[in-house]
Amino acid sequence: MATPPPVPPSPAESHSGLRRLSCERGDITRVRVDAIGNAANAELVGGGGVDGAIHEAAGPELAAELGERYPGGCSTGECVVTAGYGLPARHVLHCVGPIWRGGSFDEAGLLESCYRTALAAAEKVGAKTVAFPAISAGIYGYPPRASAEGALATLADELVSRPSIESVRMILFSDELHAIYSTVLLELGRRMSAP
Repeated sequence: MATPPPVPPSPAESHSGLRRLSCERGDITRVRVDAIGNAANAELVGGGGVDGAIHEAAGPELAAELGERYPGGCSTGECVVTAGYGLPARHVLHCVGPIWRGGSFDEAGLLESCYRTALAAAEKVGAKTVAFPAISAGIYGYPPRASAEGALATLADELVSRPSIESVRMILFSDELHAIYSTVLLELGRRMSAP
């Protein structure tokens, strides 16, 4: 017999998840949390942007672990975990976000899956504090506003069923992304508080 689909959280429950979310302007390689998200490529070989910065700050052991444990890479919408090595974070959640192709190739579902699988992985390794970049909003071309809406709504909903995760911080590398994510977070809070 098939398992029934999960019941989505009520607005009040989602609002409780939203209270554990914040947006900050900064450098994710310097954030002191249990786990950070990485906007990884499918080959897990380190690239540009956030991915390159994380690989550089962590040191060569990060690439060595990825190559040894995940030689086939990682599928879009999924996440794999490594140690943090030279980073302040103990763990890195390597999330392969979708490349934006106009919105007709399930980009929204794949982006949501990145955050869901990453929080599940964070919980599995015992992380209580997590930080994420704006996955896919850089060189993968995902529209920043849509990226913020998908990321923050998904994280707020997912945090409802993950009480062991105390906080999730969105660490945004530019003033523009910080402004967009902060605005969307405020709007989500207002919508969820409305009667």
